[in-house]
Amino acid sequence: MQPCIQAFLDFLSAERNASANTIKAYSRDLSEFVGMLGQDRDIRTATSREARAWLGALIKKGAGRSTVARKLAALRSLFRFLVREGLVARNPMSALRSIKPDGALPAYLSIEEAFRLIETGKRDGFKALRDQAILELLYSAGLRVGELCSLDMGHISLSPEMVRVRGKGNKERIVPFGEKAAEALRAYLPARLSVLQRLKLDNEALFISQRGTRLTPRSIERLVEQRRLESGIDTKATPHTFRHSMATHLLEQGADLRAIQEMLGHASLATTERYTHLDIARLTELYQKAHPRAVLKMLHKPESQGRNNEDA
Repeated sequence: MQPCIQAFLDFLSAERNASANTIKAYSRDLSEFVGMLGQDRDIRTATSREARAWLGALIKKGAGRSTVARKLAALRSLFRFLVREGLVARNPMSALRSIKPDGALPAYLSIEEAFRLIETGKRDGFKALRDQAILELLYSAGLRVGELCSLDMGHISLSPEMVRVRGKGNKERIVPFGEKAAEALRAYLPARLSVLQRLKLDNEALFISQRGTRLTPRSIERLVEQRRLESGIDTKATPHTFRHSMATHLLEQGADLRAIQEMLGHASLATTERYTHLDIARLTELYQKAHPRAVLKMLHKPESQGRNNEDA
């Protein structure tokens, strides 16, 4: 890792409060670009032409537009940082045109699938109580997995049911959660305290392992996948799927888009509006299945078939 890249990644973590996933992705993207330039080449000497050729080659190889857009964002962000630090005179990547990400809509669970996934599993023991509280809170508050893992005891209120979240850009927001999540937390917290007392540990983390350490995003990902398999749901599910599902279900039930934006911590309403498109796509599907004029062809029977039915 070149020193200037490492300094940039440290800046993202310390000052921008970027997620571990973002830092990991940017690190990988920038390392790939350096590999294309040549390991002995200083990335600060890279040109926009070289970056354009690299990104174009990725598209030709079949890389998704979202992936290529992220790699371009990594390059632009790095050079903005280098200009700010006086390590380069200008940002050559600003000459590159933006790449529109894929218009794919976020995957989500139906209400029935979400309930089945959450309600499948044991109901006693430390791990079962903790896992239930995690799933209920993910769905109820629509938290990012990193936000959930970083929660401390002081961030949760059970009366009223609120959680204080520090999200992207180090921005703080207050998110309400439902009674089911509150019940699960009330059941889990005594078990959490018992584990810490037995281990003689003092840990402020809300969600801990059986060794008393803070849970990692990877642990939550494994939990969701395990519960998906146990519940027999075919739909792909990750911790982020709960966030998409919560937003979609709120919109379907008539919640205000601005309120959903505040709960999810989106800086731009345009990001939240994806769920409007998702809702429209779902409404279109329901329309095609249910509207008399849409299903007319499906209901129409050939004349010969009708006569056969009448004779029968």
